[in-house]
Amino acid sequence: MKIAIPFHNGFVNEHFGHSENFAVFTVNPDNQIVDRTVIKADEGCGCKSGIGAVLASEGVTLMLAGNIGGGAIHHLYTEGIEVIRGCSGPAEEVVINYLNGEINDGGQTCNHHEACGEPQH
Repeated sequence: MKIAIPFHNGFVNEHFGHSENFAVFTVNPDNQIVDRTVIKADEGCGCKSGIGAVLASEGVTLMLAGNIGGGAIHHLYTEGIEVIRGCSGPAEEVVINYLNGEINDGGQTCNHHEACGEPQH
Protein backbone atom coordinates (compact mmCIF):
# COMPACT_ATOMS: atom_id res chain seq x y z
CA MET A 1 0.00 0.00 0.00
CA LYS A 2 1.14 3.55 -0.69
CA ILE A 3 -0.09 6.48 1.37
CA ALA A 4 0.45 10.12 0.39
CA ILE A 5 0.46 13.17 2.65
CA PRO A 6 0.68 16.85 1.65
CA PHE A 7 4.00 17.61 3.25
CA HIS A 8 5.82 20.70 4.58
CA ASN A 9 8.83 20.64 6.94
CA GLY A 10 8.02 17.12 8.15
CA PHE A 11 4.38 17.88 8.96
CA VAL A 12 1.04 17.46 7.23
CA ASN A 13 0.53 20.65 5.23
CA GLU A 14 -2.55 22.39 6.66
CA HIS A 15 -3.91 23.21 3.19
CA PHE A 16 -3.78 20.59 0.45
CA GLY A 17 -4.06 23.16 -2.34
CA HIS A 18 -0.90 24.97 -1.21
CA SER A 19 1.26 21.85 -0.99
CA GLU A 20 4.42 21.87 -3.03
CA ASN A 21 5.50 18.40 -1.87
CA PHE A 22 3.80 15.13 -1.08
CA ALA A 23 5.41 12.45 1.06
CA VAL A 24 4.63 8.94 -0.19
CA PHE A 25 4.95 6.16 2.36
CA THR A 26 5.18 2.53 1.23
CA VAL A 27 3.61 0.17 3.74
CA ASN A 28 4.16 -3.59 3.75
CA PRO A 29 1.43 -6.19 4.49
CA ASP A 30 2.45 -6.12 8.19
CA ASN A 31 1.50 -2.39 8.32
CA GLN A 32 5.11 -1.25 8.65
CA ILE A 33 6.54 1.71 6.75
CA VAL A 34 9.30 0.38 4.52
CA ASP A 35 10.04 3.43 2.35
CA ARG A 36 9.33 7.14 2.03
CA THR A 37 9.79 9.35 -1.01
CA VAL A 38 8.84 12.94 -1.74
CA ILE A 39 7.06 13.97 -4.93
CA LYS A 40 7.09 17.61 -5.97
CA ALA A 41 3.77 18.94 -7.26
CA ASP A 42 3.44 21.07 -10.35
CA GLU A 43 2.54 24.66 -9.64
CA GLY A 44 -1.11 25.48 -9.17
CA CYS A 45 -3.89 24.77 -6.74
CA GLY A 46 -4.03 21.13 -5.66
CA CYS A 47 -7.35 20.56 -7.40
CA LYS A 48 -5.89 21.73 -10.72
CA SER A 49 -2.24 20.63 -10.53
CA GLY A 50 -2.72 17.07 -11.77
CA ILE A 51 -1.16 15.71 -8.58
CA GLY A 52 -3.83 13.01 -8.35
CA ALA A 53 -2.71 11.43 -11.62
CA VAL A 54 0.94 11.70 -10.62
CA LEU A 55 0.33 10.04 -7.25
CA ALA A 56 -1.87 7.34 -8.80
CA SER A 57 0.88 6.54 -11.30
CA GLU A 58 3.18 5.98 -8.30
CA GLY A 59 0.70 3.49 -6.83
CA VAL A 60 -0.85 5.73 -4.16
CA THR A 61 -4.31 4.57 -3.02
CA LEU A 62 -4.80 6.72 0.10
CA MET A 63 -4.34 10.43 0.88
CA LEU A 64 -4.12 11.54 4.51
CA ALA A 65 -4.82 15.26 4.35
CA GLY A 66 -5.55 18.22 6.58
CA ASN A 67 -7.83 20.78 4.97
CA ILE A 68 -8.85 19.81 1.44
CA GLY A 69 -11.51 21.13 -0.91
CA GLY A 70 -14.20 19.26 -2.77
CA GLY A 71 -12.53 19.75 -6.16
CA ALA A 72 -9.30 18.16 -4.98
CA ILE A 73 -11.19 15.29 -3.33
CA HIS A 74 -13.08 14.68 -6.58
CA HIS A 75 -9.84 14.58 -8.61
CA LEU A 76 -8.22 12.18 -6.16
CA TYR A 77 -11.27 9.88 -6.09
CA THR A 78 -11.31 9.90 -9.90
CA GLU A 79 -7.74 8.56 -9.78
CA GLY A 80 -8.70 5.83 -7.31
CA ILE A 81 -7.25 7.56 -4.25
CA GLU A 82 -9.30 7.47 -1.04
CA VAL A 83 -9.12 10.64 1.10
CA ILE A 84 -9.04 10.88 4.89
CA ARG A 85 -9.52 14.53 5.99
CA GLY A 86 -8.64 16.35 9.18
CA CYS A 87 -5.11 14.99 9.72
CA SER A 88 -2.40 17.07 11.40
CA GLY A 89 1.01 16.64 12.96
CA PRO A 90 4.27 14.98 11.95
CA ALA A 91 3.66 13.13 8.67
CA GLU A 92 5.21 9.79 9.64
CA GLU A 93 3.39 9.81 12.98
CA VAL A 94 0.08 10.41 11.14
CA VAL A 95 0.72 7.37 8.93
CA ILE A 96 1.55 5.21 11.96
CA ASN A 97 -1.58 6.42 13.76
CA TYR A 98 -3.68 5.61 10.68
CA LEU A 99 -2.18 2.13 10.44
CA ASN A 100 -2.98 1.60 14.13
CA GLY A 101 -6.64 2.49 13.48
CA GLU A 102 -6.41 5.78 15.38
CA ILE A 103 -7.38 8.12 12.52
CA ASN A 104 -10.78 8.43 10.87
CA ASP A 105 -12.05 10.87 8.27
CA GLY A 106 -12.75 14.24 9.87
CA GLY A 107 -15.67 14.79 7.50
CA GLN A 108 -15.00 18.48 6.93
CA THR A 109 -14.28 19.81 3.45
CA CYS A 110 -12.50 23.11 2.97
CA ASN A 111 -14.55 25.62 0.98
CA HIS A 112 -12.10 28.52 1.05
CA HIS A 113 -10.64 28.76 -2.46
CA GLU A 114 -10.03 32.36 -3.41
CA ALA A 115 -6.33 31.55 -3.93
CA CYS A 116 -7.33 28.95 -6.53
CA GLY A 117 -9.63 31.34 -8.35
CA GLU A 118 -12.72 29.37 -7.36
CA PRO A 119 -15.81 30.82 -5.72
CA GLN A 120 -16.60 29.99 -2.15
CA HIS A 121 -19.43 27.47 -1.68
